[in-house]
Amino acid sequence: MSSQWTIPHSAFALVLTALTLSAGCASYRVGAGSLYAPDIATVYVPMIESDSFRPDLGERLTEAVVKEIELKTPFKVVGTPDADSILSTRLVGDTKRVTIENRNDDPRAVEFNMAAEVTWLNRRRIPLHAPSTLELPQELLPFGQTSTLIPEAGQSVVTAQQQAIERLAQQIVSTMEEPW
Repeated sequence: MSSQWTIPHSAFALVLTALTLSAGCASYRVGAGSLYAPDIATVYVPMIESDSFRPDLGERLTEAVVKEIELKTPFKVVGTPDADSILSTRLVGDTKRVTIENRNDDPRAVEFNMAAEVTWLNRRRIPLHAPSTLELPQELLPFGQTSTLIPEAGQSVVTAQQQAIERLAQQIVSTMEEPW
């Protein structure tokens, strides 16, 4: 008695199709890791320098950028310049503008705007992306961020600044994504 395996034609066609598709997609990456450079594992983020007269904005932005990298990317932030890459940022501008006042000239709405220059270098200190300044019109805002303070609602200057810092950090980290 001979035992012979029989495979239905539909199962055979399914396996053959799967093998063909997986072989054809060998150079493509899938998932969230496909958004980032595959040859980068570590990132060094030096303290962000600030041209602002407002104290501690650079430190707060550095902390926000590091948290965002750790949260949203596959990269590990390290404390040494010997990392696979260096993400350098300089806070080049921040403005505070009163947009609404009451009849006694007390501010009722204040707008904060921040702009940063970002450079991402690989281990050989070659830019991974062209250096860029993050400040565009408010509709686009890829490199700058605006936040509004409304004291009547109980918001403080620090919370409005922190909101702008966190949004700017998200935009900075988004520049680390691979172009499509």
